[in-house]
Amino acid sequence: MRVLKISELQEKPMDTATPIAGWTGGEVSRTRQAIIGDGQSENFRCNVVNFRVGATTGWHMHDCDQILVVTAGKGKVATEKEERDITVGDVVHIKAGERHWHGATANSPMSHITVTTVGSTSKH
Repeated sequence: MRVLKISELQEKPMDTATPIAGWTGGEVSRTRQAIIGDGQSENFRCNVVNFRVGATTGWHMHDCDQILVVTAGKGKVATEKEERDITVGDVVHIKAGERHWHGATANSPMSHITVTTVGSTSKH
């Protein structure tokens, strides 16, 4: 068993993402904090992703389901069919193969925990 404090996890910069067409929220700037890193579980990967004000992922999809748990700030999550506001305590379930994006609003940073399966990949 491991017990971690998010506030004590090292933040590592992430690659930039392609901004969403028409999005004027800001520069795509994110960090990642590993909760369950590669090699630590046979089943799951789990990270905190921190989005600066206005930063989002680009459009992408995963080959496994993805769970997002918002832990700070305000954000948005969108598929090709809908766009939703999300905030602390919201849990988002994105099905494998569903094209989507998520990130902070234009006036608030946002952090979420993301859970995917070991060996899964995302496609941009």
